[in-house]
Amino acid sequence: MLGGMGCAEDRKMDEINAVWSRYRDQFPITERFVYLNHAAVAPLCRPSAEAMKHLADDAMLFGTLHYDKWMQVYEGVRVEAARLIGANRSEIALVKNTSEGIATVAMGIDWRAGDKIVGFREEFPANYFPWLRLEAKGVKIEWLSITDPLDRIDEAAKGARLLTISYVNYLNGHRVDLAGIGEICHRRGVFYFVDAIQGIGAFPLDVRACRIHALAAMVINGCWGRRVAVSCIFSTTASIRWTRGVRLDQCCKVSDYASRDMTLRPDAGRYECGTLNTIGCFGLEASLRLVNDAGIPQIAPHVQALGDQLADGVVRKGYELAIARTPATGAGIVSCRKEGLDARAIVSRLRDAGIQAAPRQGYVRMSPHFYISPTTSRK
Repeated sequence: MLGGMGCAEDRKMDEINAVWSRYRDQFPITERFVYLNHAAVAPLCRPSAEAMKHLADDAMLFGTLHYDKWMQVYEGVRVEAARLIGANRSEIALVKNTSEGIATVAMGIDWRAGDKIVGFREEFPANYFPWLRLEAKGVKIEWLSITDPLDRIDEAAKGARLLTISYVNYLNGHRVDLAGIGEICHRRGVFYFVDAIQGIGAFPLDVRACRIHALAAMVINGCWGRRVAVSCIFSTTASIRWTRGVRLDQCCKVSDYASRDMTLRPDAGRYECGTLNTIGCFGLEASLRLVNDAGIPQIAPHVQALGDQLADGVVRKGYELAIARTPATGAGIVSCRKEGLDARAIVSRLRDAGIQAAPRQGYVRMSPHFYISPTTSRK
């Protein structure tokens, strides 16, 4: 009897200490839905929404009176983003989105006919077409599959100038061995680029340990690049429009619009152009801080467990998974389908039941995050 009570108490304490339990009240979406569409557009956490409302009210009531405080938020985003991926704040550039980060690298390298890129067939279009278009310059693309073993990637990387891959596949949720591929690129002298959008904030990512040269992810509203990468990627923004990337940190200020000095900043800020998305940065800083405070070591196993729970459940109901899950390759995306059933119709029925998912290429794609309870209840 006492043993049974002890087990119940232990389970209660585990639930109280669980990451989802500690942060669930920061996501009001839970009052209305079981939200399983974080791989598309995630709901705002409370601190993020409040930060953006604060900026909107400040601009409405005071105009630019507190502009200096707005600038501090840009720095806050860089610091929190760097903290998330093991970088230095000087290596963070605030760009529009993941696609712009990828394009900055693809367009910024001085490609030559005969150069070779290693890419992967299953990539999201944003990490596929910018490289494919380089074939017009005589660049050769060797396409592999994300499920190819490391020795196959190693062979393809021989003589390559760049390898580009997503941390987590947008459709099937396959998580790649970033460190293993990084070792190959380092040994082969290959520029290593990662689209981290579907993995960052959910699973561990240390850019230095994985030897990544450049990384793009909308969750950090920007891209990361080592100093060696910054030195070899030309800032295309500086050549076509007013840019924050021009070096204005010595004899002149950002507000000196008469300056014609085109010397670029030595850090990743050279890739920032024009006026940044200030209200977005207010929300982003708050979101990044929340994720960092929760801790990836606590978030990752819970997201993995939620994915496993979803995968097991749909398989028991006769659905086919888009790809098999393992502890090493599973992530926060689970896609499934069933012969004779329309994924769009299933997603519509789920929505009516208070569950939000997404139809993707004939699959029902579900993508939970760390504040979601492992139980079936919305409470």
